[in-house]
Amino acid sequence: MKDFAGKIAVVTGGGTGMGRELARQLVAEGCNVAMCDVSAEAMAETKRLCEIEQLPQGLRVTTHLADVSIEDQLKRFRDELAEQQATDRIHLLFNNAGIGGGGSLFTNTREQWERTFNICWGGVYLGVRTFLPMLMKADEAHIINTSSVNGFWASVGMGVAHTAYSAAKFAVKGFTEALINDLRLNAPHIKCSVVMPGHIGTAIVSNTRKVQSGSERLSENEIAQTRVRLKTNGVEGVDQMSDEQIQSLAAERARIFLEDAPTTAAQAAKIILDGVRAEKWRILVGEDAHRLDERVRQNPEDAYTPEFFKRFAEEVGWRLG
Repeated sequence: MKDFAGKIAVVTGGGTGMGRELARQLVAEGCNVAMCDVSAEAMAETKRLCEIEQLPQGLRVTTHLADVSIEDQLKRFRDELAEQQATDRIHLLFNNAGIGGGGSLFTNTREQWERTFNICWGGVYLGVRTFLPMLMKADEAHIINTSSVNGFWASVGMGVAHTAYSAAKFAVKGFTEALINDLRLNAPHIKCSVVMPGHIGTAIVSNTRKVQSGSERLSENEIAQTRVRLKTNGVEGVDQMSDEQIQSLAAERARIFLEDAPTTAAQAAKIILDGVRAEKWRILVGEDAHRLDERVRQNPEDAYTPEFFKRFAEEVGWRLG
């Protein structure tokens, strides 16, 4: 699919981050966009940004409230899209929505763990299931599933567990790779790609807290977990820090993740769309993603040692873990 003009794209998680930038860049190319998110306010801002310059006559940008882990909500999104976009088909499906959190089987609740897994993996699976009939009706179509570098390397450092997100992203990667032949056999006009971003400047850290606990502030349990993580990482004076100081550190970590990332969300969206145009099934986003992919392939046995992470983090400037 070399040209997005006149096409219809579905973008999940369109309220912020890469989803917002995908919507903006698609609209700028003359593509109709239907986005979903759990935040009506965030989607309204994305739509406003899409419409800063007057849309060409007939171009449609629609917003739909939906939690991608709940199939009935995705089906409602699909039905609203069909009515508001006046169509029975779509050409592009960006299964982009995701959150972090729920990293440990030991220190997180089952509900937290499954919330992350069900959004990051279930949202992709249900997204494909829900929109496949509309993709089938298009003359050409493309499914783009967002995994992560954590879909081939299940770590963000030695000081924090990362099982829910990593398990989900590994599932997304494997599912998309398996889709290549499934589509070739049964729907050859539909292509698919798996997107594996490195550190991208998004609000996923603060958004995750809001989705998991309803607030950007840490709960008492999360404050306790943060103290343990800081001690494990060798931070001095943790026992003397007040809860409010821990809150401030968490807010600063979210700011750093958003503002100090080596790749912006806008840059990531361009890389993704260029990859779709080139029909790449595997889209690595960011120099850090390319380097990490190379190193894990070269030294898989060492990939989960402290030395591996320390060397890599220093090389690419990661301030995580």
